Amino acid sequence: MLTLLSIQDVVLIEKLDLVFHPGFTALTGETGAGKSILLDSLGLVLGDRATSGVIRAGASEARITASFDLPEGHPTFDILSEQDIPVEAGEPLILRRVITSDGRSRAWVNDQSVAVTLLRRLGGLLSEIQGQHAQIGLMEAGTHRDLLDVSGGLTGQREAVASAYGLWKAAEAALHTARQNMAELGREEEWLRHAADELGQLAPQADEEALLAQQRHVLQGNERRGEAVAAALSDLLPRDRRSTGPSQAIRSASRALQRLVPPAGEPEQSDPMQAVTGEALAALDAAGLALAEAEELLSRLVVECEADPRLLEQTEERLFALRTAARKYNTTVDGLAELLEQYRERLSLIETGSFRLEELEQHLLETRSAYIQEAERLSAARKLAGARLEKSVVSEFRPLHLEKARFFVSLEPLPEESWNAGGTDQCVFLLAANPGQPPGPIGKVASGGELSRLLLALRLVLAGASPVQTLIFDEIDAGVGGATAAAIGERLHRLAGSIQVMAVTHSPQVAAAADHHLHIGKMTSGGATRTTAALLSSEARLEEIARMLAGDTVTEEARAAARRLLNHQG
Repeated sequence: MLTLLSIQDVVLIEKLDLVFHPGFTALTGETGAGKSILLDSLGLVLGDRATSGVIRAGASEARITASFDLPEGHPTFDILSEQDIPVEAGEPLILRRVITSDGRSRAWVNDQSVAVTLLRRLGGLLSEIQGQHAQIGLMEAGTHRDLLDVSGGLTGQREAVASAYGLWKAAEAALHTARQNMAELGREEEWLRHAADELGQLAPQADEEALLAQQRHVLQGNERRGEAVAAALSDLLPRDRRSTGPSQAIRSASRALQRLVPPAGEPEQSDPMQAVTGEALAALDAAGLALAEAEELLSRLVVECEADPRLLEQTEERLFALRTAARKYNTTVDGLAELLEQYRERLSLIETGSFRLEELEQHLLETRSAYIQEAERLSAARKLAGARLEKSVVSEFRPLHLEKARFFVSLEPLPEESWNAGGTDQCVFLLAANPGQPPGPIGKVASGGELSRLLLALRLVLAGASPVQTLIFDEIDAGVGGATAAAIGERLHRLAGSIQVMAVTHSPQVAAAADHHLHIGKMTSGGATRTTAALLSSEARLEEIARMLAGDTVTEEARAAARRLLNHQG
């Protein structure tokens, strides 16, 4: 509900801060005091079109702020969530709008800048203004079906239709996608078969690239080691019989030095070189032994490091073939196996696609039939609910001076292309305002106070069916008085038991039925006229209703009559 309306520099309003309460609030005041300006200001903050003409003379811009308290689960929270505007249940929703002198405007929701279109979306869920020149909400035929369903207790059946509709449309989308896929697969079937055959012959395996690269690295290392060992061994061994290797050279040197050693049995001569010769022979013997050991070790290494050149060649051919295929098919080597599986699956779809399409087509027929059955049940329930709604609304007409009017709930089938989650029919509220007049949309066959009274009757019957929390009537009592005005006041008060109601009124009977009374006035100071507003106390309210009864001169008789009206309502 609306809790606060702050208006600054709008036409005659310099600054007003109005606090509103639950229940029924009457707004009264002399003609021209600014009641319509107040309602226009509320309309602006709810998204109405704005021009620079609304700015008070001498001001650079107009500012309007409205604060609303919302019940938990109100649809406004869904819209705010879509827009990433955080609002917790129990916290106020604050709308703000600024209109500048160039006709432009800016809007905020809880201090977050938004488009004016968002204000309009929110406004349609927060408040409705029913008046002489502007009616929204119930005037919009697009809301009538939803209102009928909620008021008729058809929410469960409506949800069943929505669920069936979702399944039907999902089946429709699945069939459409399958047909598109089949057409695409048909165009690329030849290429798919070639690619699948080529990759199938290659037979790529998962993680094969890493294994082949590791094997190649090992084989290349073995080859390099084998070459190094063979080279070392070739340096130790003679290349041919005419060549002298290190072993042979050591043996020859040893034999040559042996000649310097005296034969066994001969007495040793005192020769200082004899000792050196012995050491040399010992060194040559040790070198021979070490060389022989080195030859043996190198020979063993040659055997152990002997590489298989064919295996390395095969490994490299396989690795290069996989990498070439990966480049060709724009994937990685590790992705080739998965790609092959995808190609085979797509080929399988081509082969089995016709059967799959038949299944999807049958499923589509079944879901469509199920939706139609649910929609027909809902349509039948709507006809019964519509008849009850007609009777209930018409029962409110006589006290509201609409006894000649007739109200109809029209249900018409929609063309199939317009079927939706709400069903296969549309609902429009029609009115025949006078006998002999054909029924038509309520906004085209009634006007002014007559239309406002009709909408009041509808609201009484549809209480709770709309998410709107604040309902405002502008001069709903126009052209009526006496018992009719009293009936209007009583019904506004009754309606305020379930929704916040405000009414701009010139009727003392209507004003006396209110829970709260707001007086709109104007004052002139310094050559400028300004609108004022005040919530009336009990005594001030008595005086205002007496003025409404008597005119400019308030008499004791008028006060007594005002007191009787207030006491009667109490």
